[in-house]
Amino acid sequence: MKRLLMALSAAVLLLSAPVASFAGSAYFIMDAKTGKVLASSNADDLNHPASLTKMMTLYMTFEAIHRGKLSWNTRIPVSRAAAAKPPTKLGLKPGGTVTVREAVDGMIIKSANDAAAAMAEALGGSESGFARLMTQKAREIGMRRTVFLNASGLPNMQQVTTARDMSTLAVALINNYPQEYRLFSQASFNYRGHYVRGHNNLMYRYEGMDGIKTGYTNASGFNIVSAVHQGNRRVIGVVMGGATARGRDAMMASLLDRYVPKASPVATSRLLASVGGGKVANQVEVASASDDVAVDVDTQTTASAPRKRAEVVPMAFAAASNVTVPMDRPAAMDEILVANKLSAAATGGWQVQIAATPSAQAAKELLSEAKSRAGNALANASPYTEAVGKGGNTVYRARFVGFASRDDANSACSALKRKDFDCMLLPNKG
Repeated sequence: MKRLLMALSAAVLLLSAPVASFAGSAYFIMDAKTGKVLASSNADDLNHPASLTKMMTLYMTFEAIHRGKLSWNTRIPVSRAAAAKPPTKLGLKPGGTVTVREAVDGMIIKSANDAAAAMAEALGGSESGFARLMTQKAREIGMRRTVFLNASGLPNMQQVTTARDMSTLAVALINNYPQEYRLFSQASFNYRGHYVRGHNNLMYRYEGMDGIKTGYTNASGFNIVSAVHQGNRRVIGVVMGGATARGRDAMMASLLDRYVPKASPVATSRLLASVGGGKVANQVEVASASDDVAVDVDTQTTASAPRKRAEVVPMAFAAASNVTVPMDRPAAMDEILVANKLSAAATGGWQVQIAATPSAQAAKELLSEAKSRAGNALANASPYTEAVGKGGNTVYRARFVGFASRDDANSACSALKRKDFDCMLLPNKG
């Protein structure tokens, strides 16, 4: 009998192992007014985002609109590859076009994979190129462990995120694109004469919920990111790896019922995100990539009140060693980083900072990438990295130094922005 029980136990383990390897259960509930974590389980474990991926595709679409690269009426060409994406989809035809408005509504309400792919190709030249930009943007807004390989969330075992990272993206959407964020509350839209209803059913029945996105693949399980606004309380919730859509929704509702009343009723319009793992996380304001000034992760006193903000951390560098980085790593550039050993005062009057990264190597690789893409604008500039902070909060500033004048630095900054790098000007003492 004992041998039989052992055999049965082994069989159960073998049968359950593949399921466990596909998706882990995780949840994360956060007070977005204070950045306080109200409840979490496996919040920093890697999971597959599925269609939660489209939150970043939409974020970058909104950014392109604000920067004038797109308008709501811009017609996006549909390639054969985009049209061939499996459902769910709008049914776009190869050789046709889709407006930005249609693509955005399709991604939010229908979770349309063809619309996401078409948008990716329009903004990134290719879907893989856009995915690299997505991962770069993830680092900029504080998503430390997320790696994107496509724009839709269709299965890719190397496309990973965490519950905490997805809450950070939700906060960034609300903070940086509040008008566009309202589109996530739509229950339906009319697509060329056809009524299309959304399938975020919990949003339509939970009081105060105004978004934002669901997702599912076999590998991810059932995922959801929810934002709830009740009075002055603002809570972001993430549930990942649900066994069923109904079970996922029930879990989210139960968590929100329990923890929304515990959120702070403080009156503030700017939301905070929780960045970093462990029991005690940094509570930081999600940095906007369009901000003119980036500041370090420490308390900065302004004329009105002290606040915390995250220094921008861009490019596709996964925080976990077991995550494949979705870009070709540039050749090592130690031999050209002589500037690291020089003081800024010796190399010119102005500097250009493009980011701060979680490692010195990441900063070096980012500088190499920027120098190769920006061309002549950086011909006379030297790459320079600088460690700031202590312990787990250390970041490495990625800068170019050696600009004789503000005009020279500004010209280089403009060239970098045209190549989708963010930057700010600093005098030598900065």
